[in-house]
Amino acid sequence: MQDGLNALDESLADLSVSEWKARMAELAEEHGMFQSLGDKHFASFIDQNNTLLVTFETVQGIRNLSELAQPLGFDLVKTRGWSHLCFVSDGDTWFRDNRIYGFFDQLIDDGFFEDFDNVVFYGAGPCGYAAAAFSVAAPGATVVAIQPQATLDPRMTEWDDRFIEMRRTDFTSRFGYAPDMLDAADRAFILYDPRQDLDAMHSALFDRPNVERLRMPNMGATLQTRLIDMQILYRVLSLAGSGRLTRTAFYKLYRTRRDNLDYLRGLMSVLDGNERPYLNMLLCRNVTSRMRARRFRRRLVELTQQAEAGDFTPPPQVS
Repeated sequence: MQDGLNALDESLADLSVSEWKARMAELAEEHGMFQSLGDKHFASFIDQNNTLLVTFETVQGIRNLSELAQPLGFDLVKTRGWSHLCFVSDGDTWFRDNRIYGFFDQLIDDGFFEDFDNVVFYGAGPCGYAAAAFSVAAPGATVVAIQPQATLDPRMTEWDDRFIEMRRTDFTSRFGYAPDMLDAADRAFILYDPRQDLDAMHSALFDRPNVERLRMPNMGATLQTRLIDMQILYRVLSLAGSGRLTRTAFYKLYRTRRDNLDYLRGLMSVLDGNERPYLNMLLCRNVTSRMRARRFRRRLVELTQQAEAGDFTPPPQVS
């Protein structure tokens, strides 16, 4: 097992896509299983302990988000000793493929998920859709989905014009409508920015008694990247795997955004766009009192000059 963990430390970043896939297959076959699922998909399984993380990822996402070009689940295999079943697509496919349906059928028939005490499904965007949709294969699982689409069936979501090329894809047959597939989950957590209108509209379709919709306002369109940057994504998944993820636990971790300059810059832009100089001045004072942030210092000087010119009444100074 230790040899397996050592092997997972190697960088795959300098490999071509074909070499990368071949090495992924070798790692999986040495310590679990590898299954090609046609030209666009494959599955890899690393067998460790009785907590299973099931992730849906893209080749492009893995190679862009990880310095080692490894699936994000590898970190939890190494640090927590979890088992990891990873489904990988070449591009955004929403994993709508008969080979994947058949593979899940085989896993169900073999009682694969029954061998684990805890199962967590995870994905973001199109992969978040897949995490929710296929979680029905493991009743009692926990699902963490970031900005998932509920469906791209135009009869349901014709208002979403981001993925017009997918409108002929079947989202109505097996594992189709993601919110319904969550009925078998123990708990599901849908993370979204309510100011991203289309993501928020999809999120509303997931409203279920066993679903927590976790709002992340002003975080923008790349929540997974932001969570990785703030170093809380793996902590969220760790809590999910131990059955301790709750709304309260998430928002305690999410306080880390107060120190994330990307988030703070975005918030400042929103306040400028909404013409809220009073609140923006409070923000700039807070940020400059805690960290070196030249952009906020410059904006604070500008706001102070506007206040002195009588453009708005500034907030009182607190000693």
